[in-house]
Formats: sequence, structure tokens, C-alpha cells
Amino acid sequence: MSGNYVLITAAYNEERFIETTIRSVVAQTILPRKWIVVSDASSDGTDEIIQRHAARCGFIELLRRDGPHARNFGAQVDAINTGYARLKDMEFAFVGNVDADVALAPNYYESLQQRFAADPHLGLAGGFIHEDYGKGFRMRRTNSVHSVAHATQLFRRECFDAIGGYRRLQYGGPDWVAEIMARQRGWKVQAFPDLIVRHYRPSASAGGVLRGCYRQGRMDYSLGSLASFEIMKCLRRLPEPPYVLGALARMLGFTYSCLSGAPLLVPTEVSACLQTEQKLRLRSLFGLRPLAGSPTSGGLPPASPVCTPQLPDNARLSD
Repeated sequence: MSGNYVLITAAYNEERFIETTIRSVVAQTILPRKWIVVSDASSDGTDEIIQRHAARCGFIELLRRDGPHARNFGAQVDAINTGYARLKDMEFAFVGNVDADVALAPNYYESLQQRFAADPHLGLAGGFIHEDYGKGFRMRRTNSVHSVAHATQLFRRECFDAIGGYRRLQYGGPDWVAEIMARQRGWKVQAFPDLIVRHYRPSASAGGVLRGCYRQGRMDYSLGSLASFEIMKCLRRLPEPPYVLGALARMLGFTYSCLSGAPLLVPTEVSACLQTEQKLRLRSLFGLRPLAGSPTSGGLPPASPVCTPQLPDNARLSD
């Protein structure tokens, strides 16, 4: 049974995990209309695995990009944008990114489409990430119902087009920026704990775990994160591998960017909106009331000059 959604995967030398991902998508109770898997100059067996499954499943299409390749988020966004260009003339209601190292429950996309149908304000949704830290898969401590992991983000098409898709960012964070921009335009962003996503490659592990943590610190600064919020974020990550070293590496990346005067890599209105949200979360964490003049409605961000929800013309804010 084919659904009203399409998928894009950016894959670079993913022969270790991509067959697991393909099998989980093929097993969906509602299949995608099209799934573009962009092999970004892969030099291992990734293409052969994709082609083998594409021969049996007409909705899978391998799209290969050649040329020099660096394993970074910029290259990943370029691959996703290439895949979307291949899809944009098709009729579909939802578009999703699915990483090449995850496994989804068979009803994952059917459940998400039901939740989109139940809430016309929902613009971006997904499940909760579970990872194996050596003792079996368990829920990632940093999961939040207010944030959808990049690995399996599913957008309402109007939302994805309104934000202009993913942005190419030097240190990563295109999923984070997409969430902020979606909320700025009045769309809800929600992750559902009952929708489990098994993630087989530990977060930030490509190129080395500590290097990945350092890069995340630089990413946080480049998007405009508050220093106070960064400290709390690093403290929250202490119980997860790589524990103290990972938290210190992340804080070091943030501090280096701050002291070196590195520029922000997003528009001012995006960083201002992020800081407004972070201030509210910090006040909530310490049991303080929101600042006067920053009400929220329907789970959306506070109304402010830089972060004001703008719902579609046919929608309204809930009470």
C-alpha cells in the first residue's frame, strides 16, 4: 500500500547499516511513493546494496553523485537537496529525511501520517531515538517531545517548502534550524516517544566521538546558543557516553568559537528566536515564570518581534 509521502536518504559509504534501513522501510505498512537514496560518491558496497533492493521495489531510486567528498553536514545537505530536486514535481503531502543507519517500526510512517491528519498545525514530526551504549538499545536521554532528530524528520510539504528546506551549515545543525524556522512560521514541531527509532551509529561518532562533541560545541555557537544554556546542555550530557570528556569537548568547541569571534552562520532572526526559546527553557528549569510579554500558545514559541508564530491563513492558534 502506497502512502502520500516521499523519502530522501543521503548515503556515503554506508554498507554496514544501509541494508537494515532499507529493510525497515520496505516493511512499512504504508510505503512511500518514492524514496530517493543519494549515494554521495560512495566507494564501498553501498550502491550495490541499494540497486539490489531497487530492482525489487519500484519506489526506490538510486541517485549517485560523484566528485570529491568530505564527510560533513554540508555534503549531507547537498545530497538531500539533490534528492528533493528530483521529487519536487511529484504530488505528495509529506517529505522525510531518513538516515542510512536507522531502523523503524513497521507502522512508523502510517502512525506519523495519522498524527498529521489529526493536527493541521503539525508541520514537523518524528519518533524518539534509541541507541546501543553497550548494554542493548535504550532511549537517548536527550530526546525531547519538542525536538525531532534529523535521522527521521518528516515534514508536511507546505512546511518544508516554507522554510526553504535544509540549510547548508559548516558545523551542522540543519535539523535544528529547520525546527526553529518551522516554529517561526507557526508550525508545531513534535516528537512522539512511542515511535521508536533504532540508531545504529552513535551520535557525533563519525570522525571520532570527541571530535564530534567539539564540532557540536562549535555548531551550538554558530547558531547563536546562549552560553548559560550551553553549560546546562553539557551538564545534562554527563551521564551519557563519552561522559565528562564529551561534555568538556563540547564546551571547549563553544568556548573557542566565542573567544575567536567566530561569526554566526544563521540569519539574525533565527538566532534571536533560538535565544528566546532557550531563555524560556532556562526559566522553566529553575521554576521561574515566563517573562512578561512572552506568552506561548498551543505549544508554539513565544510571541516576540523575532519569534512570532504565523499560522497558515486557514488555521488559528488554539486556546
